[in-house]
Amino acid sequence: MKEITTIIRLHILSKAINVLHGLSPFPGVTLLDVHGQGRGRGAGGAFLPTQENFTFYKKALLLINCASGQVDLIVKTIIDAAHTGHKGDGIVTIKEVTLSAFAPGKLSNSYMSCTKK
Repeated sequence: MKEITTIIRLHILSKAINVLHGLSPFPGVTLLDVHGQGRGRGAGGAFLPTQENFTFYKKALLLINCASGQVDLIVKTIIDAAHTGHKGDGIVTIKEVTLSAFAPGKLSNSYMSCTKK
């Protein structure tokens, strides 16, 4: 089982959620409001913070747990929706997780699989 963590621009959030609803079944998502800074500005990403430029930008963080075989489809779906071509579009990370359900036996492998509608 995998956990997909995605940080995207706020103005693209509804589009990203809508395309996730186009997957069958909807993989489920947890949404968090976050603030952060990218790696830097300009060629090479060099950035030296000062009192004048120490700014955190508002972003949306999506957490999605899914079967390992569904990662590529979900990530491609999110990237296609969130990509604007501008610096700071977002980031996607994927990690292995172990499922520990509140109601054991309620979740099955079929629940954790999805396909495009």
